[in-house]
Amino acid sequence: MSGFHEVRFPADIAYGATGGPEYSTSLFASAAGYERRNINWAAARGRWDVGSGVKTRAQFEALIAFFRARRGRACGFRFKDWTDFTVRAQQIGVGDGTRKDFQLVQNYPSGDVVETRSIVKPVAGTVVIHLDDEAAPAGWAVDVITGVVTFTTAPAVGVVVAADCEFDVPVRFDTDRMELSLDLYEHGQWGSIPIVEIRA
Repeated sequence: MSGFHEVRFPADIAYGATGGPEYSTSLFASAAGYERRNINWAAARGRWDVGSGVKTRAQFEALIAFFRARRGRACGFRFKDWTDFTVRAQQIGVGDGTRKDFQLVQNYPSGDVVETRSIVKPVAGTVVIHLDDEAAPAGWAVDVITGVVTFTTAPAVGVVVAADCEFDVPVRFDTDRMELSLDLYEHGQWGSIPIVEIRA
């Protein structure tokens, strides 16, 4: 990912974020009130505002430094979405005796519909791999930049590969300008800090 910094947005500020997944849907309504909906995106993209997460002068100063280091929208970074940051016993594939690489994913089932999300920024030290429900403490490595798990020896045919982990979301600021005033600075607040997920 060009222009991406493998650094996490301050987690204490992210804790107060508002937002979540968004979609893009085009609506076409007839004069009689009937409508047609076109799905523009196959999967959700996250969008948050972390302005409400700034509570102290120290956090405000950390935010300014972080924003400057990322050059506004220029460079992406990691973000902890406190409402959705864990994967638990998630199947990531089934062994065929040849395949060694498996992408970490998170499934979101609802009725007959399942949306699958690739997890590309797992948190180092949190990934646990299971083979047929048994923990596999060795014989694999995970790339925390891409979320790909690579086995030394390919899992045998029919072996279910599953994972637990915590993960961050790749994001960027959705503004190049900070709207500051002395009053806001003294109160440790910024009206809006928009960030948006970067598709891998």
